[in-house]
Amino acid sequence: MAPILTFFNNKGGVGKTSLVYHLAWMYSEIGKCVVAADLDPQANLTAAFLHDDEIEGIWTSQSPGETIYSCVKPLAGVGDIAAPLLKNISSGLYFLPGDVALSGFEDALSGVWPDSMGDNNLYRPMRMLSAFWQIMQMAADQVQADIILLDIGPNLGAINRSALIATNHVVIPVGADLFSIQGLRNLGPALRDWTSLWGKRLDNWHGSKESEEYPQFKLPDGEMKAIGYICQQIGVRLDRPVLAYEKWANRIPSVYREAVLNRSDMEDIKLADDLFCLSTIKHYRSLVPMGQEHNKPIFKLTPADGAIGSHANAVDDARKDFYTLALKILEKMGM
Repeated sequence: MAPILTFFNNKGGVGKTSLVYHLAWMYSEIGKCVVAADLDPQANLTAAFLHDDEIEGIWTSQSPGETIYSCVKPLAGVGDIAAPLLKNISSGLYFLPGDVALSGFEDALSGVWPDSMGDNNLYRPMRMLSAFWQIMQMAADQVQADIILLDIGPNLGAINRSALIATNHVVIPVGADLFSIQGLRNLGPALRDWTSLWGKRLDNWHGSKESEEYPQFKLPDGEMKAIGYICQQIGVRLDRPVLAYEKWANRIPSVYREAVLNRSDMEDIKLADDLFCLSTIKHYRSLVPMGQEHNKPIFKLTPADGAIGSHANAVDDARKDFYTLALKILEKMGM
């Protein structure tokens, strides 16, 4: 089974989608076969990978398997999961598009959550709750992927619960601000709660007669192991914003330990010295819209795209930063 790496914070605007997009490209460049999947109903990752005309065609046709929603849609009726139809973005890089209609699957997932702890008729609820994992593993099998990168929305709803059930490793993007700190405080207990509750459902399933009737039916372990966080830097020169950044940034290590790792040792560690800080991501200013305009990661911009002078130097810096981050994450995942 290909390991699934999810980028998640229930606070939005922390660069989560941009990280998934750029790391997917970087992993493909260093020789990994990657499947990226968009499970955020806002579908921002889909907008990054595909042109608007292509997205409109996919959403209009609603052919089975073309989006994550069209893969799970049959489950809301009497059907089963549709095989995913991956988009080949580049050599070694594949993408399963998202869909704003995915939000309609939220109620179905909420409804089957209590049913999965019943005494019988468990197959259908467990099939639905593990559907995202089933689909992503089907996608990985198609292309022999080494890793699956997953983008999800900034909330603690039923869609994200099922996405996290599918997840082996979690990276938490944060900003150096009060709202990101509070996001960490909410996220940690939710991950532990979902891990525990999914474990009870696995035990219930394995102790049921139905598990003997479906011996080939595999389920995710629901590890949801947090391997670290990535802090978004600010790009300012004035003292006051810098001081505000440092104030909140240096609170992140202790809050991460307490809320996410459930540790009581409140060490006085600064962000720059924290082993759980995987990276501090710079604001690349005008490189970001330039990359969006040309539908490519910022570290692949060329002089023909307008990356000249100081922009060219920033492109080189971005390549080094994402390369280092990609390798560090692989190390944390044991890969």
